[in-house]
Amino acid sequence: MATIPNPALHKLTHAPEPIRPKSYSTRSKTLILCKKPKNDSAFKEKKQVLVDYDKGKHEVSTRVSGLRKADIPRRYRLRVQGDRSQKDWTVSEVVDKILKLDHRDDIDGLLNRWVGRFARKNFSVLIREITQTGSIQQSIQVFRWMKNQKNYCAQNDIYNMIIRLHARHNWTDQARGLFFEMQEWRCKADAETYNALINAHGRAGQWRWAMNIMEDMLRAAIPPSRSTYNNLINACGSSGNWREALKVCKKMTDNGVGPDLVTHNIVLSAYKNGAQYSKALSYFELMKGTHIRPDTTTLNIVIHCLVKLGQYAKAIDIFNSMREKRAECHPDIVTFTSIIHLYSVCGKIENCKAVFNTMLGEGLKPNIVSYNTLIAAYASHRMDKEALSVFNEIKQSGFSPDIVSYTSLLNAYGRSQKPKKAREVFDMIKRENLKPNLVSYNALIDAYGSNGLLAEAVEALREMEQDGIQPNIVSICTLLAACGRCGQKVKIDAVLSASEQRGIELNTVAYNSAIGSYMNVGEYEKAINLYRLMRKKKVMPDCVTYTVLISGCCKMSNYTEALNFLDEMMYLKIPVSQEVYASVICAYSKQGQLGEAESLFNLMKMAGYCPDVVTYTAMLHAYNAAENWEKACALFQEMETNNFIPDTIACSALMRAFNKGGQPSKVLVLAEIMREKEIPFGDAIFFEMVSACSLLRDWRTAVELIKFMEPSFAVVSAGVMNHLLHFLGKSGKTETMMKLFYKIVAAGTDVNFNTYSILLKNLLSAGNWRKYIEVLQWMEGAGIQPSNGMYRDISYFAQRSVGAEYAATIQEKLESLKGKIPDQILVSNNDALHPTLQLISGAEV
Repeated sequence: MATIPNPALHKLTHAPEPIRPKSYSTRSKTLILCKKPKNDSAFKEKKQVLVDYDKGKHEVSTRVSGLRKADIPRRYRLRVQGDRSQKDWTVSEVVDKILKLDHRDDIDGLLNRWVGRFARKNFSVLIREITQTGSIQQSIQVFRWMKNQKNYCAQNDIYNMIIRLHARHNWTDQARGLFFEMQEWRCKADAETYNALINAHGRAGQWRWAMNIMEDMLRAAIPPSRSTYNNLINACGSSGNWREALKVCKKMTDNGVGPDLVTHNIVLSAYKNGAQYSKALSYFELMKGTHIRPDTTTLNIVIHCLVKLGQYAKAIDIFNSMREKRAECHPDIVTFTSIIHLYSVCGKIENCKAVFNTMLGEGLKPNIVSYNTLIAAYASHRMDKEALSVFNEIKQSGFSPDIVSYTSLLNAYGRSQKPKKAREVFDMIKRENLKPNLVSYNALIDAYGSNGLLAEAVEALREMEQDGIQPNIVSICTLLAACGRCGQKVKIDAVLSASEQRGIELNTVAYNSAIGSYMNVGEYEKAINLYRLMRKKKVMPDCVTYTVLISGCCKMSNYTEALNFLDEMMYLKIPVSQEVYASVICAYSKQGQLGEAESLFNLMKMAGYCPDVVTYTAMLHAYNAAENWEKACALFQEMETNNFIPDTIACSALMRAFNKGGQPSKVLVLAEIMREKEIPFGDAIFFEMVSACSLLRDWRTAVELIKFMEPSFAVVSAGVMNHLLHFLGKSGKTETMMKLFYKIVAAGTDVNFNTYSILLKNLLSAGNWRKYIEVLQWMEGAGIQPSNGMYRDISYFAQRSVGAEYAATIQEKLESLKGKIPDQILVSNNDALHPTLQLISGAEV
């Protein structure tokens, strides 16, 4: 029986025969191509080198051809064939032509003449090439034109490139708008899209937005990559939130994504931005234990942190290791700029220019930041000529000075006490169409205030407000310091009132400036009241606050109050500065508390502070007040051991201790040491040396001292000269005394009544009545009226110590001064001495 086949079953159990087109032949197997073969070389990048030997330029560029006229579909080729306006440009040629146009020009018209617009694959390459140039306006216009083309299709890579370009220019809102726009085009965001958006918000300091975008990314089931975490850590770190950055870094490790070198650099940068310099160095030490080797960026951050911590030697060592190729990375512009700043901070200004020249010698071209750092270094050391030279060098190098350059030059003139020049630079800023910022105005205010021009400084503050810039706490501090320098009591109150009206809360630095200004103008009560207000508003005082208060109290002899401030400072556990130690030691010595002064001095050394010259001098005064010359001498030797060169004040204090302690010979020895070390001699030194000669009765040394003092007669005080004249006269060297007097008069030094009195007493004691009367005549000629006692003394001398012949001569000379001498003083040669005159003369004798 035959089986009848079921057609349906046959279709299910047997595969259908292939339907071959008529053009296929089973024997020859001829293949008809419906599409053009792929042009794999169209999107390959080719290097193009341009060398201009005349100008010394060497440029390397990347060129991309893209799909050309021969590669586009046939219907489009036929459409543009024979049309002269249609140009068969490469993608790189299109980009070059767009960049030559302004963004206001007809870019759309140029793109509509490009044959390659009919190939959809050219769009991604075109966006990539033009975004790499960084030209955002042209890129936006090209992207807008592209979306209007019929053959355009929204793609992730195009949107990602455009979002990254907006992030580079800190156009955060526009980047977020593009993110929502691509979703409207049914284009699903990928990991690169989220990374670009997180990067955009991170650059703008919007780290919370970046965190929210990360959460949206996780909700969309898109696994974050290492780049995602790096962008998020950078967003937190650049805003100073180093703790959040560390949390993200820990989450990154927990999710199995290991950190790389970029991650470590971002974490180090987060520590740096958060001023956690010690933590950054600790993290760098942990980084050394990993297999990841640091690069130039890593070491630049480490050098910056070391400079901030004052560890200059370690920073220099890292810099030298980079230059000597002991490290695997070499210094760049940032490295050299950091080292220039280092030498500026530590006061080695001559090394700043040397490092700058080294940078040039190693083939690195300085940028505007390097130039500005060098100008700021010269400005901080009041070297305005050198700062101007670097400023002019910026223009010669093809750069345009920015607002930082002008502000640094302005600051250089201000610190060099040239406020007029500073104002000229400020006016130059406006002429160059640059807007002065807050730092520029503060520098101008400081230039006026530091040179005593308070009115001009206040006017600069008003000009700043008229320019739409609100003053900050730095402006107020600068004005307060200027008030203290100018001695303006009323202006201090006005500045404080102005800051209150503008809602500027005073910080510790501002309070310190105001308290110091009140102390400088003698307003002690206002300074104390302001300090109490500071504590009431819970503004924490620092070391400078108590230094100003304690030193100010000591200047006003309020030693008890100064010691009370010291107790409060110790209670708050505020480190004591050297100025405070010196002031308190002086306060103890003034109150005769030598034990407390010694205890504080030893405590200072135990705390690790090395006493300076001021502290040593204060301690010498304490020993001087206690007449303890042995300890004073031991302290002086300690100064020499610690390589401290004592100043004139310290030496005078030690000499005074020697004289009071009965050791005048040591004064003369110390004077020889001062000559050897070329320590200047002052009035106090000369006075103590004369006192030592007087105690030793060494008139020969006094005569040598006169020869040493002779070049300085014009500036030596009358007290020292009188002391020296009295000693010579008392030693019986009246001739030497008179010679010294002649030299004093010849030097133009003012001669007062006491000087003549010393001369007359010593001349009368030596019996030289002729010179005595001559000196009286000198006094009359100088307009100095002799006292009655001087006439009585010579009259008494004429009656008792000379014969009748000389007595008559003396009486005759005295009578020649008739009208200038009271009649009752002139006593006849035969008359007895007047009882009152006898009593006075006897008392004087």
